[in-house]
Amino acid sequence: MIKNKVLICTFLALTSGLVGGYISGQITSILHSQKCQNQGWVLKEVCNTWVTPGAMWQGSTTGLWTGTVLGAFAGGVVTRQSRN
Repeated sequence: MIKNKVLICTFLALTSGLVGGYISGQITSILHSQKCQNQGWVLKEVCNTWVTPGAMWQGSTTGLWTGTVLGAFAGGVVTRQSRN
């Protein structure tokens, strides 16, 4: 029925993982930077500079793994053959 199932599943998993990593990194960065909002201008910039890399790393890795697993599951559902 559908040829190259492994290729389709791999593509969906990797694409979903990359998109999930990007989105999760952005969301985590925004949430962590809210901790710096009560500071003065200079301290706020220093705080954001200090917090952003760790937040991006944490969110990106979490989103990458979650997106890859969900993408692989979706790829399996899409390429599954019926037993008729």
